Amino acid sequence: TYTTDTKSRQENKKTVESLYKLSVDIKKIRRLKEWVLLRDVAYVKEIAGILQEMGADETTVASILERCPEAVLHTPAEVNSQRALWQLVCQNEKQLIKLIEQFPESFFTTKYHENQKANILFFQELGLKNNIITRFLTSAPNIFHNPVEKNKNVIETLQKIYLSLGGSDANMKIWILKLLSQNPFILLHTSTTIQENLEFLQENDYTDKEVLQLLSKLKGFIFQLTPATMEKSMLFSKNVFKCSDQELKELVLKCPALLYYSVPVLEERFEGLLKEGISVTQIRDTPMVLELTTQIVQYRIKKLSALGYDVKSGNLESLNGTKKDFEANYGKIQSKKERPIFNPVAPIHIED
Repeated sequence: TYTTDTKSRQENKKTVESLYKLSVDIKKIRRLKEWVLLRDVAYVKEIAGILQEMGADETTVASILERCPEAVLHTPAEVNSQRALWQLVCQNEKQLIKLIEQFPESFFTTKYHENQKANILFFQELGLKNNIITRFLTSAPNIFHNPVEKNKNVIETLQKIYLSLGGSDANMKIWILKLLSQNPFILLHTSTTIQENLEFLQENDYTDKEVLQLLSKLKGFIFQLTPATMEKSMLFSKNVFKCSDQELKELVLKCPALLYYSVPVLEERFEGLLKEGISVTQIRDTPMVLELTTQIVQYRIKKLSALGYDVKSGNLESLNGTKKDFEANYGKIQSKKERPIFNPVAPIHIED
């Protein structure tokens, strides 16, 4: 990051002119990352040339350099090394240039090149498909900055945990790959954090089978929590539902969001539901409704009310699920409402 006083320095005219010739919006760079224009050395033509070699047209090159102007501060050798590295997991250069256009910052982070390479090879050995690895490179680039030993260590810990909780050797690889695909950020946590969270659940009388169930249901998000935050969330739910430890445990297994969301989030969602006239008993019967934001709940209630369906008097199942689930359920209620009532034993009136 550029830290010296930018006001006292002059822009590099050569850099500005080269970017201008490529139809790059200089004003945008001045506004967002002016420090790039002040550097004595830049490789504008060279980097643009490499992008064009990969199949990028003029508009694409301009778009990439506007969003990530620091790309021109890397040497052509660094960028070509990165290009060769990403080609290990990309089908072709067409896919590669598309990824660079969408995620230029991830591609032009060349500082951790050796770690990136070692981690890509490790993930391939582990059995992750290339399309999953490219998704990691673009959406979770930080996991490639770790030394490969750190990532291996976390994977080994997860393998030991899975087996110690009663998981089978035969299913372990599938479980690990699924967990990683759902939440690669697991790798940013230490083995100690993972162990502490699991011990907390075991101390709260969750059986090995139940802990494994929670790990799978939470898609690895449990590792982003701490025993302290989980305890606060559980205490909040216990007070609201006025339930015993055993009943709370059953609610958490039914709806792991009670464990995952912080108290302020749960509080806001509870209040939102109560304002809509929904009772605590209804929420307790269908706790999964707490996985939805207040805005989504309000929108769904409004849609169902327009069909004459009153959520206050029934169960909350009709509110639940993904957008796709809700739309399918809504469609069923709608078609039921529109269908004429047919009485099979009513006499048929025939004109004489």
